[in-house]
Amino acid sequence: MSRGPLPRTTAWRGVARCVVTSLAMLGRREVHQPLGNVGRVVWFADGTAGRVYRETAVDRAPESPCFLVVSFRLRWVHGRGHEWFRRESILNTPLFVGFPGFVSKLWLAHDSHGTYRGLYDWDGSERAERYVRSLWRVLELVSVPGSIDYRVLPGLRRDRVLADLDGLDRYAPAETEAWWRVVAAA
Repeated sequence: MSRGPLPRTTAWRGVARCVVTSLAMLGRREVHQPLGNVGRVVWFADGTAGRVYRETAVDRAPESPCFLVVSFRLRWVHGRGHEWFRRESILNTPLFVGFPGFVSKLWLAHDSHGTYRGLYDWDGSERAERYVRSLWRVLELVSVPGSIDYRVLPGLRRDRVLADLDGLDRYAPAETEAWWRVVAAA
């Protein structure tokens, strides 16, 4: 599994197709913003935590579920800039909901290190991998160099992970420093 971005041309073509698909989905009102998870706090093995400030979902049940975690730190954003980013980030929705396999995303506010995370349900680990390696090209425009990272965990549903944290043991039983390993959610 590659850990970096797709080639620029490939990634930007994928993003462009996604935006067109997303706009059509938004027009058909297929994209929702449930409120059930908003306000939840999720803690990670590296000692950080993030609060869910938005959820985005579509009406699709995954046939081949996977849990995807993406992280990045924004360049030039400090203090009240984080509040502005959280408000404007809804405009980023067309950059991901139209990718094949998208099911849902929890948007987490920055943690004590300035790291933002997205916790996704995705249909198909290969599709999730392709999405995040395309998204990388968008994120690298606004992120601190070297801060973009992700994990694709096949066979897991996000809500199941948040309810039963033992499911992550098979992926990282000894990784206590894992920035992506959820250790608690409330």
